[in-house]
Amino acid sequence: MAPRTGAPHVGLALFALSLGGFTIGTTEFATMGLLPQIGADLSVSDPVVGHAITAYALGVVVGAPLLTVAAAQMSRKRLLLVLMGAYTLANLLSAAAPSIGLLVAGRFLAGLPHGAFFGVGAAVGASVAGPGRRGHAVSMMMTGLTIANVVGVPVSTFVGQQLGWRVAFLLIGVLGAATLAGVLAFVPKDGPVDSSMAQEVRSLRNGPLWIGFAAGAIGFGGLFAVYSYVAPTVTRVSGLDERHVPWVLAVFGVGMTLGTLLGGRLADRDVLRTVIGGFVATGVSLVAFALVAHQPVAAVAALFLLGVTSQVLGLAMQTRLMDLSPRAQSLGAALCHSALNVGNASGAFFGGLVIAAGWGYVAPAWTGVLLTALGLGLVLVAGRQRVVRADA
Repeated sequence: MAPRTGAPHVGLALFALSLGGFTIGTTEFATMGLLPQIGADLSVSDPVVGHAITAYALGVVVGAPLLTVAAAQMSRKRLLLVLMGAYTLANLLSAAAPSIGLLVAGRFLAGLPHGAFFGVGAAVGASVAGPGRRGHAVSMMMTGLTIANVVGVPVSTFVGQQLGWRVAFLLIGVLGAATLAGVLAFVPKDGPVDSSMAQEVRSLRNGPLWIGFAAGAIGFGGLFAVYSYVAPTVTRVSGLDERHVPWVLAVFGVGMTLGTLLGGRLADRDVLRTVIGGFVATGVSLVAFALVAHQPVAAVAALFLLGVTSQVLGLAMQTRLMDLSPRAQSLGAALCHSALNVGNASGAFFGGLVIAAGWGYVAPAWTGVLLTALGLGLVLVAGRQRVVRADA
């Protein structure tokens, strides 16, 4: 795949991809901000609503590698349009769900195109930006996701609180339509597609790639053990009023945005060191949150720090997996989002498990520390393995 790097709308192409990241980030995290409202409307507990978060994450895990491999020879631009179209429809179905079971199904369907869109978009963005600017291009796309946490998630949470959670998902449908228009207008047409389904499958026979995937899948659970239940935690433990939840989410989103920009620069210098540093810093942030969760200002500050460190880790991990799959970089990037959402699913599950066991809303933070430490251990044991240069 070789988009025309000389196209006159390079900046607008990256903006269109960022808008896709913004759309996906808004809907991915909107459920977490609206957890109490969804539970009250559908008459289920917070941990049960957490199943919708887990279902979305599992959709990403399944869809990212499957769709990326199956569409290996499809035009990258056309694939981006198909994926965002499916994403938009699935979110509209979620908005209409009359029960928790159908909402869980809708969230699973919405998750299927998520990772493939980011994986293909990252490869397209890197190609458009040109040599030496890969980390920057990936960070620009991921900035859309993190800005969603500054604007999209708080706004959707506020709208959901005022008008109902279903309206929030309808607004996401509008964002999806805008992304489709941007990709259609500004992403350059493909050159020859230098890939095949067989090549993508061969790239999976890559031990270091799967070790990196496992490290991310386990380690990312630390973030989501806390973030999946952030709304009830800051209201029930930190003592904040429900109307402050959108602002807490915005602060977290500012941290994520800064972390993405910082992570892009650090990854262009030394990917592996940035991955290791990201794991360490995320673990420290989780410990800090666990210790100060009962103090409102300190708790919000710790969440800001967690946003920064987790996104440095996420950006560096995506670049690392692209390095470990040099002949199938769309797949490598997509697998990062699969890993991220294995962490999303496991974090939501284990966080809900300790809450349901009666250990309280601080317990997920300590669970997250353990998951992050396990991910770091995998990186330290095997992270220095030679990058594979041939996927055959």
